[in-house]
Amino acid sequence: MNKYVYFIILCLLFGCNRPKKEVRTSLDFNFDWKFNLGNVEKAQKTGLDDSSWRDVRLPHDWSVEHSFTQKNTGGATAFLPGGIGWYRKTFIMPNEAVDKNTRIEFDGVYTNSEVWINGEYLGKRPFGYAPFAYDLTPYLNYGDKKNLIAVKVDRSAYLDSRWYPGSGIYRNVKLVTCGKVYIPQWGTQITTPEVSEEKAKICITTDLSNDFEEDKPVVLKTRIFFQNKEVGFVESALLVKAKNAQKENQNIVVLSPNLWDTEKPNLYRLVTEVFVEGEKIDEVSSTFGIRSFKFDKDLGFFLNGKNMLLKGVCLHHDGGLVGAAVPRGVWERRLKALKEAGCNAIRTAHNPASSEFLDICDEMGFLVQEEAFDEWQNPKDKRNNYNQETEEDITKGYTHSFEEWAERDIKDMVKRDINHPSIIMWSIGNEIEWTFPNYGAVTGYWGSNKVGDVNYYWDEPPLSLEKVKSNFKNHPKQKYHVAETAHKLSKWVKEVDLSRPVTANLVIPTVSNFSGYADALDIVGLSYRQAVYDYCKKNYPDKVFLGTENWTRWHDWKPVVEKEFIAGIFLWTGINYMGESRAWPKKGSGSGLLDFAGFKKPSYQMFKVLWNDEPHVYIATQLLSKSPYKWDAKQNLLVEKEKDWASHQKWGWQDVNEHWNYSHGDSIAVEVYTNQKKIELFLNDKSVGVQSLSDNEDHIVKFMLPYQEGKLTAKAVDGQATYCLQTAKKAQNLSLVADQEKIKANAYDVVHYTLQLTDENGIPVKNQEMEVEFEITGPARLLGVDNGSPSNIQDYQSNKIKTSGGKCLLILQSTFKTGKITVKAKTKELTSSELEVLVN
Repeated sequence: MNKYVYFIILCLLFGCNRPKKEVRTSLDFNFDWKFNLGNVEKAQKTGLDDSSWRDVRLPHDWSVEHSFTQKNTGGATAFLPGGIGWYRKTFIMPNEAVDKNTRIEFDGVYTNSEVWINGEYLGKRPFGYAPFAYDLTPYLNYGDKKNLIAVKVDRSAYLDSRWYPGSGIYRNVKLVTCGKVYIPQWGTQITTPEVSEEKAKICITTDLSNDFEEDKPVVLKTRIFFQNKEVGFVESALLVKAKNAQKENQNIVVLSPNLWDTEKPNLYRLVTEVFVEGEKIDEVSSTFGIRSFKFDKDLGFFLNGKNMLLKGVCLHHDGGLVGAAVPRGVWERRLKALKEAGCNAIRTAHNPASSEFLDICDEMGFLVQEEAFDEWQNPKDKRNNYNQETEEDITKGYTHSFEEWAERDIKDMVKRDINHPSIIMWSIGNEIEWTFPNYGAVTGYWGSNKVGDVNYYWDEPPLSLEKVKSNFKNHPKQKYHVAETAHKLSKWVKEVDLSRPVTANLVIPTVSNFSGYADALDIVGLSYRQAVYDYCKKNYPDKVFLGTENWTRWHDWKPVVEKEFIAGIFLWTGINYMGESRAWPKKGSGSGLLDFAGFKKPSYQMFKVLWNDEPHVYIATQLLSKSPYKWDAKQNLLVEKEKDWASHQKWGWQDVNEHWNYSHGDSIAVEVYTNQKKIELFLNDKSVGVQSLSDNEDHIVKFMLPYQEGKLTAKAVDGQATYCLQTAKKAQNLSLVADQEKIKANAYDVVHYTLQLTDENGIPVKNQEMEVEFEITGPARLLGVDNGSPSNIQDYQSNKIKTSGGKCLLILQSTFKTGKITVKAKTKELTSSELEVLVN
């Protein structure tokens, strides 16, 4: 081989191994920020010395880092502080980025954010849940000269919400650089209007922007991949005018598509390439799913032609001890637990979720109702509702910005999320009628028009429809009109997306169905109004109705099973959330199926039996004196202490224990949650009796017996399902379990450590509590501890926690270092074994 040939081969080899030139970079911009809590004069200026500021990484929520307190806080927002915070980050732009377009993308900043680059003001965004971006190109320095991005976050109105919103840059940030003919943010819209098992038509609309001074001929190439195999291709040629933008529509047919559904959430990848004069100058990858769905006014919901029930939950955006800055792994653990219960749908209460959260829903197979607003023009009173004694300025929220910003905010939500196959409807508002007196006052449920002792939650409207209409017509006019605003919001949504229906959560459908509000909706959502399902169907037979906020109770699921026209419900809530507290020291709502630490509650077990065909049995117990039941010797049954107690229960669950530890001879009410026809209860292998599920209107099989130490077992009479509780002795062991064996050294992955007190026989001890301290070594960041209890108000950022139900949680996050994380738990008397997690 001569030297020339050898040289050519080397050139080819090095050419093959040379990195491909990137036409677009999307940089993780979450690291190396400086943070200061408190207002700082001229903090946006490049000359400011910020060396004393804290080093933080994003997403970041400063409120959850603080202690729970009653000083300058309130129960509405979980007794955690607000304030004003500043973020600063210096960065270098390479010379290769000259003559390109660079923007910064924020997925959410709570709240009233303002942004500067190199001292130049870029703009503001009042809505704390809005995704947004700024063009940095005109202001950037390149090469060795540094750039400064500064962000001011103003949450000095610390009671601006009815729940815990968090504070700061609490969602991801990216820095995107691309060519001067490019696809802008959210510039690829994908819909699947025609879907069958044989083929699917994929419609792609691509936005193209030309920042050049002259027209540019563009070739747009679009490919679809499934599991890295190309399954479709289309190419278009067009001319994009100088300093202009335009859309290009393309269609691709995919044969034998792998459909997305709740059981098999198959995902495709669409890659769009932009060529100018033969050179590729931009490329965007988008994930989507192929599926069809519809809502039928008589038969409910259909996914890919299959009729199914929506087994949904409402979720606020906090993740417990991590606050509003929720790592992906925390959501994955929580959503996995909900999936195991049979949950298949999520309502984002009451604002847009993060993009990352929706990615998880796509991947795990959850159907999503994404909601835009909790308030429109009129505020919901955080003072009277949550016993807050404070000035109105402290409760100043989004209503002050709604008129100016609502169109942009709701359109940006839809633009960002249009490609998520999980999303099946857009909600424009939650219980908006609260804030409009002409809605509630005319119904006969409240005020001067109230009829007798009628109850809003359990009774049909007490006045005739004609009388309610008359009252509404004669009521004093309001400054703003619900129906008019609803029609504008619906119109704005449909200007972006015609492929999904628009809904809202109506709290006074008695009026909303005829006022024009419901006419703006494709689906009428009903909030705690199962009492008027038949009334609504009778008076408005052509409307589609859905339960969009419901109690975690059998009496709210029962109508879904019985009435075909009700497609499903969304329980309030899937997980406990911070805020909406009316008394210290309670940090939030205990209405969830999972508690604050993501542990499963008795209500979770109830819906696991309601939402699954797989045989399931679960036992909860309580002293008869503390239970909602009494013994009826005549019927030889447990019956309700209060008439209609079970069918009139609202939020939360009755106080029950998940253990078998009482005093000898105590009268104990035993509740068995099951989907089996008959249950036989055994105490120490001796039968206590048999109960039929059909004999219990509240769907809870109940027994009463005197307490005796030992083993309590519930068995399905005609099945294999069984469940056992055993009397626990004194706690002798700390059972520590990690949900991961290895994680990545990416500073994102998390490990959940669950600790349960157990006795000498390994039986869980749920009636004793101990303070536990965790000893942690290795490359890990401590996110915090919790025990799941609403009354736990200790600092989250600690390695010590008192158990609740003998249980607690520790969450650690990886760093950029590899190695082994070692965790050991101890109390004054006990020590656990060490757990090792590998960090690769």
